[in-house]
Amino acid sequence: MKFKKSLLVGLLLSFSLVLFACSNEGSTSGGDNGDGENIELDFWVFGATNYESLAKKYEEENPNVTIKIRKSELGDHHNSLFTAISSGTGAPDLTMIEVDQLDRFREAQERFTNLYDLGAGDIQDKYLDWKWKVAEDESGDFLFGLPTDIGPKAMYYHTGVFENAGLPTDPAEVKEQISSPEAFKEAAATVKESTGKPMVDSMEMAFRANMDALEVSYFNREGELLIENPDNKVKDAYDFAVQLNEQGYVGSYEMWTPEWATALNKGEFAVEMAPAWLKGYMTENAPEAEGEWRVTTLPDQFAGNWGGSYISIPKETEHAEEVYAFAKWLVNPENQLQSFVESGLFPSTPATYEMEEFTQNSDEYFGGQNTAEVFAEAAQEVTATYKGPNYVTVNNEILTALQNVSEGANPEEEWNAAVTRIKDIMKR
Repeated sequence: MKFKKSLLVGLLLSFSLVLFACSNEGSTSGGDNGDGENIELDFWVFGATNYESLAKKYEEENPNVTIKIRKSELGDHHNSLFTAISSGTGAPDLTMIEVDQLDRFREAQERFTNLYDLGAGDIQDKYLDWKWKVAEDESGDFLFGLPTDIGPKAMYYHTGVFENAGLPTDPAEVKEQISSPEAFKEAAATVKESTGKPMVDSMEMAFRANMDALEVSYFNREGELLIENPDNKVKDAYDFAVQLNEQGYVGSYEMWTPEWATALNKGEFAVEMAPAWLKGYMTENAPEAEGEWRVTTLPDQFAGNWGGSYISIPKETEHAEEVYAFAKWLVNPENQLQSFVESGLFPSTPATYEMEEFTQNSDEYFGGQNTAEVFAEAAQEVTATYKGPNYVTVNNEILTALQNVSEGANPEEEWNAAVTRIKDIMKR
């Protein structure tokens, strides 16, 4: 009897253990990998985003996932990432990469996860085609990152300056009248003659009018410097800025300076050609101008993108599937709407443009105008561009030349000097 009783107890205990094990196997939570493992993901970000609050929401929905966010300034962020990627140690599980910096990391493609291998092709149709293509390699077989925000450019204009110049102030009428580069120059002449004020704030903005619209600028995908090629359009963009400056249509207000903020406040120039993210800066730094500015689309020849980022996954991560699941969720159309509402990050997902909170958007600073619709229209006109790993360094040399021209230097001499410096840089 004792033997039978012991055997019965043993069988019951074994059965209980099996039930317990089965119960645990079936009770996976959130986004875990099925074995109940707690996962900690390092996420490097820069700039003003709402990714901290979205990460908390994701953690609530996926209790086994913890997301540690490290925020840095744009330059420090990319330098730290480049160092980590180059050394093969210390990289985060996922990271933001700004569009102008993206090509800098293409040479280290093997240090990143190909998002196509994780199924990114299944969601490609949710994003603007040009934004998606920028993150592909030349063959189209490797995807560096998922699209986050974009920076479609539009024309901010000061209604008081336009009214004093006898120009229309309704956005639709302004769009119709200033529909080409020639019409833009005619409006600039009218503003200068009637008000004495410049059309644009600086040489950089006059240069970017054409520069941001170029599909190819300083480099091709083989890394060849194109700036001296006869058909290269960078010199045309430079000459356009020089021409506007010689006519007195360009101001001397360097972006982000206190003087520039004051000029925005006072309406000291007529037009700013900039992306959607400028709205947040204007609201905070030019409060006296509330109700004075409006937004309309730029001439088609000026249609371009300035800014925006991607979410990339370094090869070092030990949790590629879990990281991708979070990244895909973070930049889906619903969350891009949330990022737009909370942080002004303009969506790269066209479905967001149809959502009620987007279509009913009203900017009191801009006289109650729905500026979101303007930037959504502008986003459809952008084309994919290739910039190259040395884009920022090379572009800064041209901006230096333009600054010198604004201070009285000879335009051709400054151009030639900049090209010489660029060629020297490329030899290093």
